[in-house]
This record gives sequence, structure tokens and C-alpha cells, in this order.
Amino acid sequence: MELKKFVDFDNLTNAFAARTDEALKQAHFIFSTMQSPGLVKVGMALTKWSLNVGLPVKGIIRKTIFNLFCGGETLDGCQRATNELAAFGIGAIFDYSVEGEKSEEGFDGSAQEIMRTIDRASQYEFIRFSAFKITGLAHFDLLTKIHAGEKLTEEEAAAYERVKARVDMICAEAKRKDVSVLIDAEETWIQKPVTEITRDMMAKYNTEKALVFYTFQMYAHSMLGHLKELHADAKENNYRLGAKLVRGAYMEKEAERAQEMGYENPIQPNKEATDRDFDAATEYCIKHIDDIGLFAGSHNEKSNYLVTLYLEKYGLPRDDRRVYFGQLYGMSDHISFNLAAAGYNVIKYVPYGPIKATIPYLMRRANENTSVKGQSGRELTLIKKELERRKGAKKQFAHQDKF
Repeated sequence: MELKKFVDFDNLTNAFAARTDEALKQAHFIFSTMQSPGLVKVGMALTKWSLNVGLPVKGIIRKTIFNLFCGGETLDGCQRATNELAAFGIGAIFDYSVEGEKSEEGFDGSAQEIMRTIDRASQYEFIRFSAFKITGLAHFDLLTKIHAGEKLTEEEAAAYERVKARVDMICAEAKRKDVSVLIDAEETWIQKPVTEITRDMMAKYNTEKALVFYTFQMYAHSMLGHLKELHADAKENNYRLGAKLVRGAYMEKEAERAQEMGYENPIQPNKEATDRDFDAATEYCIKHIDDIGLFAGSHNEKSNYLVTLYLEKYGLPRDDRRVYFGQLYGMSDHISFNLAAAGYNVIKYVPYGPIKATIPYLMRRANENTSVKGQSGRELTLIKKELERRKGAKKQFAHQDKF
């Protein structure tokens, strides 16, 4: 399919309009570091060790990778980042990026914080999204046991009911305040309970529009079929399917566990297969947009081009409120800002939380930028070009000022 160019991802003036010279230099340093997988691996190990033994490294983390990929340590601390995005027509998703809580008190605390993100989102037209992981509300081991089909103890069954009650409380609040909720994907070996809970929430709250979104990780070879199955279920049971499409974030971990446990690797055989299924899924959703709400979460330029093409192909306006583009805060600004400038609906994930609690998220971002071929290299190339462009513009201005 020949691509028509409705948006220019090489427009650096748009891409980095919100970034100061200092912020660009900092991003340049971090993405340069991520070019070395060995250095990233050592750095992650040292970071975890330093935090565990109580060394004073939070300040260094805050000034580097945390500031690049997170909006702040608190919800209020995200306000500057979200206001900057809003100035360029980009929405923000408040994402309390705390995973792997261990206590019931911690799970309840996470649920209350997510409720606060919904309340805050309801106050702004340019946000109106919230996101969370089930692992912020439930024991990972409990979800693993449920996925495996093992019999739960009475205590475990009661704990699972509390998990579902927390999620229902969150989705009910989102419905009351008309805020969309993205329930993020997790590792495949806990996905069955995540699917069960999310499907039930969609059936309950997506009767009028897609309010609750299920996340499809398209690097799993079963996901395109799974998307169609859930769509059929939605039609049969009279609810709208909320489909958040991503490529995925646990590829190495999934492959390693499959090999260790002796089961089939759930991951696609290669990147081309993932790209093919992701693009097929976005077209499927747009083709069936009367039944589906689409959140296309991608850092791939071609996939984003294709979504713009599918909108045109199926006669949908660029700003159709059933279709959103999404990228992570700190990454792919050349995609986000140029899509927004062209009139499309764009949302940035803005994670936040205490530095130590966000380490799993930050580690995934570091790994992603070393393992995904060309990602950090593309970021680095564009940042270099923009720094050079600004340097040249300043020299020209200084020269003209002399005359």
C-alpha cells in the first residue's frame, strides 16, 4: 500500500518545540548511553543495588533517566509536564507507575492514588485518561496461580475478590467522571486474570462508548486472533471494545521464561511479524470503529503513517474521538508533536511515582531502547539534528545582529 503523507515526522521545529536546549542535551546524553547494551546492563544492576543498600543515588536518577521518562514523583508534580504538552495540543495520561506491591494496604493505597488521577483527569479536557496495571492492585504470585488454573485457598480467593473490587471501584469512578481507563498489559503468564477482569469491566461500563480499554501486546503471535475474539464477544454482549494496541514490553523476559519452563515461546518469530499484526490490528479496529475505540500506542513511524492512511481510507476525520495516537513521555516527540500539529488526537503517557517505586518502569525503558533496533539511534539522530539546527540559527542571528 502506497503511503500518502498527511504528516511530516521530520519537522524538527514541531518535534522539539517544548524542549529547552538544556533538556535536549540531557536527552542526548541519556540516549547516547543507551547505545551500549553492556553499559545499560551494568548501570541497571548498580542502580538496583545502590537503592537496596540505601546509597544516596536518587538525586542522580531524578536528574537523568527519571526526568526524561517520568512527569514527577507526585500527581501535582506532573502538572508542569502536562501543561507543556497541552500547549501543543497533546493530552496526557496520568500513570501511577508503581508495580509489584506486596501488602493489602499497599494495594488499597495504589487504588486510591489511581482514583485521584481520575479525579484530576476529569478537570481537564486535554487529559481525560488514566492508566494502571493490575499488578499495582494484586499480588503477582496470586495472578500467576490463577493464570495457571491452580485451586485457590480460601484466603487467596478472598484476596482475588478484593482485587476485582478495587478495579471495579476505579472503573465506576471513571464512568461517573467520563474518564477513559487504560488497563495495561502484563507478562503473559498472568494475563488470564487480567483479561478476565478487564473484559468484565468493559462489559459493565462500555455500554455507550469505549471507556475501559484492554491492552493487546502484538508481539505475541496470538494477539490478532484474540482481538477478533474479544470484538465478537463485545458484539454478542452489547458493549464497545476498548482496544489499546502496543507492540509489547516484555520480549526478552517472555522468551527466557518459555525456554526455562519448556513451553512454546508466545512471542512472534521476528519483528516483521509483529509489525504486520500491529498494522493489521489498527486497520481492523478502524474498519470496525462503530464497535471499537482505538488507542494506537506506537513509536514506529510507518505504523503511525498507516493509521493516518486508514482514517482517510475509511472516511473518518483526523480528530475522530474514537481514535487516539499514543506515545510514552520522553520518547518519539517527533511523532507525537507532528501528529498533533496535523490535527490528530495525540496522548502522551506521563508516568509518575516515588523514584524507587518507578524503577521497574524505568528499567523497561532502558531495555527497550537498547533491544529495539534503531529506537534510541533514531531518537539520538533527531536530537543531534535539532541541536545543530539551533546552533546554526543562533550563529545566524548573532551574525545578523552585527549589521
